[in-house]
Amino acid sequence: MTTLLIKNARLLVTMDDARREIADGAVFVRDNVIEQVGATAELPSAADEVIDARDQIVIPGLVNTHHHMVQTLTRAVPAAQNAELFTWLQALYPIWSRLTPEMVHASTQTAMAELLLSGCTTTSDHHYIYPAGTRLDDSLEAAAQIGMRFHAARGSMSVGESQGGLPPDSVVETEPAILKETQRLIERWHKPGRFAMQRIVVAPCSPFSVSRELMRDSALLARQYGVSLHTHLAENDNDIAYTREKFNCTPAEYAEQLGWVGPDVWCAHCV
Repeated sequence: MTTLLIKNARLLVTMDDARREIADGAVFVRDNVIEQVGATAELPSAADEVIDARDQIVIPGLVNTHHHMVQTLTRAVPAAQNAELFTWLQALYPIWSRLTPEMVHASTQTAMAELLLSGCTTTSDHHYIYPAGTRLDDSLEAAAQIGMRFHAARGSMSVGESQGGLPPDSVVETEPAILKETQRLIERWHKPGRFAMQRIVVAPCSPFSVSRELMRDSALLARQYGVSLHTHLAENDNDIAYTREKFNCTPAEYAEQLGWVGPDVWCAHCV
């Protein structure tokens, strides 16, 4: 059992119902769980590790709800600069198709270091492209090494260009393989406890890269295991037009039809 005391903060900002701002604030942590917050004089005076936060402001860790960590490696690709979403993706799919386990590992730790340095302590990552030899385990192992709280979203793409989807056929997976691998990851990595550091999220990529059937079956799988669901929805005008053309509904209606509404679902963008 280890303890940590952060004390003498010029100001401690809480996220409780009262949204308190505590002068000369302190935080007492036991085994990585915040146990007490309050004025320094009101908290224990000793701990295994003590941080003097004098002249500092202490705030709760930020939460990042959507990220693509492998994209830290392709930020400056000329063909993708200033491009609309679909054009941008089509320029980058061929590059991402050559990812290796080492690249996934390095990009995860790079992205997490950037997030931690900006005050983020919990993050999701929506990883949805798996060239031969890469697995979501590469990200999970990297996160465990760096020590960041991680909701790893097992993304997927199953509808390639030949079937009317956006991604090239070379980067899509079969739907039985997607569901089998997602189930394996849940059973191997998911920790359901309140203070869990690693959780698995079921996360088909988007309406323009997976089928209705995969969306439906993914929701059933997630609820069987009690894990969350995540996807892109209504990213821009082209995305909305695609959903109207292919499924004769809006993105929100599409999600509702397939069981993608509820407290266990969150979506990215929704513009």
